[in-house]
Amino acid sequence: MSRIGNNPVAIPEGVTVDIKDNVITVKGKLGELTQEYSDVTIKVEDGNAFVERPSDINAHKAKHGLYRSLINNMIKGVSTGWTKELELVGVGYRATNQGQKLDLAIGYSHNIVLDIAPEVKVEAIAEKGKNPIVKLTSHDKQLVGQVAAKIRSFRKPEPYKGKGIKFVGEILRRKAGKSA
Repeated sequence: MSRIGNNPVAIPEGVTVDIKDNVITVKGKLGELTQEYSDVTIKVEDGNAFVERPSDINAHKAKHGLYRSLINNMIKGVSTGWTKELELVGVGYRATNQGQKLDLAIGYSHNIVLDIAPEVKVEAIAEKGKNPIVKLTSHDKQLVGQVAAKIRSFRKPEPYKGKGIKFVGEILRRKAGKSA
């Protein structure tokens, strides 16, 4: 029995949900998202969205919770949005942005210039005495996570000094280093 799939998804004010031909479309103040679905039925009643499965076979159980979570993420995204923050830890590490171009100086011989998708708003925050922070905001949770993972992949945090690009609030496993 899917515990997540059985919960209804509350639809807030200003968000509309349309279902046609196995495609669900969610529109809100921040944008519009669509998602195809299969093997489940989705109903919208009394300001809630319900996901139901036809039988108890494993494939239907798996998709039951999956599509409920995807619909929940879509509704949250178009109403409040999703944000990821990355912190650049290291001497001389810098981040600047001009529009949708993110310029990273992270210890390589050349700066890395990354074009960010137009759906994602990027902001580089640099305060004196603190590590630079790259803030990504969008209505699409999957896209924000993908862009954040791409940025993090340029210089993953290493376990000895903790240098690299990490998510804000991420806890790193540190190693002791060699003992003399």
